[in-house]
Amino acid sequence: MVLQNIGYTVFLLGVLVVVHEFGHFIVAKSLGVKVLKFSVGFGPRLLGFTKGETEYRLSLLPLGGYVRMAGDVPGEELPAEEAHRGFLNQPPWKRGLIVAAGPAFNLIFPVLVYIGVFLAYPQPSTRIMSIEPGLPAAIAGLQIGDRVLAVNGDAVTSFDEMRHRLGRLGDGPALLSLERDGRSFAANITPIQIPDGSPGGHSTRAMLGISPSPEPPVVGVPPGSAAELAGLKSFDRIVSVDGAPVKDLYSLRQRLDAHQGAAPVELQVLRETPAPLPGTNDQVPSSVKVTLARQTGAGLAALGVERKDDYVGYVIPESPAAKAGITRGDKLLTLNGTAVQSFFLLERELGALGANSFALKWRHGVEVKTASLARAPMKPDGEVKAQLLLGAEPDLGSYAILSTSDKTRVGFAAAVRVAVWKVEEAVAQAALGFWKWATHQIPVNSLGSPLMIYKIAAQSAQAGLATYLDRMALISVSLGVMNLLPIPILDGFHLFAAFWEGIRRRPIPVRAREIANMVGLAMLIILMVVAFTNDLTRAG
Repeated sequence: MVLQNIGYTVFLLGVLVVVHEFGHFIVAKSLGVKVLKFSVGFGPRLLGFTKGETEYRLSLLPLGGYVRMAGDVPGEELPAEEAHRGFLNQPPWKRGLIVAAGPAFNLIFPVLVYIGVFLAYPQPSTRIMSIEPGLPAAIAGLQIGDRVLAVNGDAVTSFDEMRHRLGRLGDGPALLSLERDGRSFAANITPIQIPDGSPGGHSTRAMLGISPSPEPPVVGVPPGSAAELAGLKSFDRIVSVDGAPVKDLYSLRQRLDAHQGAAPVELQVLRETPAPLPGTNDQVPSSVKVTLARQTGAGLAALGVERKDDYVGYVIPESPAAKAGITRGDKLLTLNGTAVQSFFLLERELGALGANSFALKWRHGVEVKTASLARAPMKPDGEVKAQLLLGAEPDLGSYAILSTSDKTRVGFAAAVRVAVWKVEEAVAQAALGFWKWATHQIPVNSLGSPLMIYKIAAQSAQAGLATYLDRMALISVSLGVMNLLPIPILDGFHLFAAFWEGIRRRPIPVRAREIANMVGLAMLIILMVVAFTNDLTRAG
């Protein structure tokens, strides 16, 4: 397995090196510059061949590559008949194009990768398979199973295309054209802006609160309800209705809608029960049959149950929630008088409060309780740094096996649009990340070395070819953006030098370039040592 993972890593890096160096190579050739070597890797040659005037080689150290052009070293003597083909003898605009071609190819390559992936693999359609309570889509009355047809009049075929069109609206409203049970309707919705998870956490993205990922049919059961009297319990996962399998909330709704007449509903559920092993707190799923009369309403209301979004699934020992007496199965009701609709919204509200106290109301069985609480610094499992936590967590349900998203094939034009948008996003995120790292908004210990790439390559390859190609594309974007930074020995500095000469009509002095290259090399060596240290520390 280790050798296989090394192979995935070497292939990933090799492809990106070839892409980058091919950009320099092909533009240099097209502009008449003599190319002496095209090397994948550094150090001693392992194998290769010569074709025309260029040697193509594979070298020992697979951590990069280079294109060696005639006359690319200051002071290098060229034969008189070859002088016009030397790199440094070219006008600044030509040198700038050659230098910029490497990073440019690293940014063009992901577009081609994504186009290929979008065309080869069916993509999540615009059918809504999950809705977050309390967010714009839920407030507007959208339902699981609705399909989005257009955003502000522009037709959309995949969820990614819809997301990108929404993202371009900023804070503005979106007119969605939708379809429900064969009928078309429209909804005017204004997305909320949430942190997008980028390094530093200051940029946002538009969110309606919908997802193409199916939601498991795990329920919350109110005390005293017909469902509880029939034997249902909170966090039961419904696996069949009247003998027909149920994989998600959408299929549950379909099965319940299909149930006709006054006959009781026959349910098969999975329920977590203590494992029959002494000295363990592990839970195992057990199968339970439940029969109850169909209630009034559609969806979960037909069973007299609720979504589990505001039901406590786990309480961290010694946390503020545990000390207040909150237990698994309790339903959170209000935070400072405002209804709690989901843990997602709860965390947003608690994040805004910081360490300040707040009034929390919850239901414990049939009893309603209220307490003044404040989050406390705690270290979640596996975490080193303490975080402010309430200690009440949602139920994740180890047995909540999901169905796959509704899939669709996208056309070439849509694939190109989404691929370009995706790379634009990745470029913006990479540039923002480098800026925040340079301005100390991101700690140095976030840097990763080729060991991190090894881990990414191995995990993504196990997830499938599409995931592997996606990670390759994102790393290519990062390499392209990084190489455009004006750091000595990177392409960005050489691009700056060509621009400088074009404006000032004279090159940067040779001695100044030599000093800059030594400083740049020292910087990169230090960063590499720090990155390897970070990865080894994380692995340890």
